[in-house]
Amino acid sequence: MKPPLFWYKKGSLRARLLAPLAALYAAATARRVRSMPDHTASVPVICIGNINAGGTGKTPTAIALTQHLTKMGQTVHLVSRGYGGSLAGPVRVDPANHSAADVGDEPLLLAAFATTWVSKDRAAGVRAAEQDGASVILLDDGFQNPSVKKDLSIVVVDAIKSFGNERVMPAGPLREPISAGLARADALLVIGPDTARARFQPALPDACLRLDGRLDPLPTGMPLAGLPVLAFAGIGHPEKFFATLRDLGADVVRGEALDDHQPLTESLMTRLETEAKLRGLHMVTTEKDAVRLPDSFRAKVTTIPVRLSLADWSALDARLATIGISPS
Repeated sequence: MKPPLFWYKKGSLRARLLAPLAALYAAATARRVRSMPDHTASVPVICIGNINAGGTGKTPTAIALTQHLTKMGQTVHLVSRGYGGSLAGPVRVDPANHSAADVGDEPLLLAAFATTWVSKDRAAGVRAAEQDGASVILLDDGFQNPSVKKDLSIVVVDAIKSFGNERVMPAGPLREPISAGLARADALLVIGPDTARARFQPALPDACLRLDGRLDPLPTGMPLAGLPVLAFAGIGHPEKFFATLRDLGADVVRGEALDDHQPLTESLMTRLETEAKLRGLHMVTTEKDAVRLPDSFRAKVTTIPVRLSLADWSALDARLATIGISPS
């Protein structure tokens, strides 16, 4: 479902009316995160999570950190709940045999970069990764899940959306109050354009490191400048993808904002293809959406991958060293 607009407007009457329910939600989260972990791994566990509901850039962060740790000589395994997938796991994701309907779109994408496990039971997934030889485990999401002890928690936030109206669901976009979440975080990764990151200056606890990064599109081999496109995206904030295309010079004649993780059915794709042909448009989508495309449409849609670049890795490297991760 798309987030309501009032989540990103301060002073909304609807948000104030929902404040009692938000207080109950926040209290329930606080009780849950106080629980003792079910499992303490024998290798470092790094959680990549968020305080906001919806897309903040966790998947590009997981990819970038996987590549960075791999260059350091680590054997990285990723563990995901597999949102949108039918398999309970623990199951090792096999892109040759699994679909997004089986394991979810994000794990299918992450499996291209490192061994990835889907497990509704996070502790069971971490145990499977340990037994399979992981030297470090990245927990994709799960910041509010207490079942596994985290050695390092990185909270990701979008600099433009920030923390919205700073209220907890359903009054706002937050899973828990900002102060409570940041008190448990080891680092806050702020992702966005330079100007947006400069404006976003939340108060951080002394122990919480601030990291700054941006998402940059990779070359596709197809010149986008002046290209009339029909863009579609089923991510947390589709408008960010449309803006990226415009920044690349594409003429976004139509932007189809789908629900996050929405299935790309044959009927939906046929409708989009018919419209694109009638209007002389080229179909483009995100890397995460592309893994959900029906096989018959994969060659018909251009994928625009993005990668996270950090302004400075040294501060994070120093923090990694404190949990026993350094170049081998």
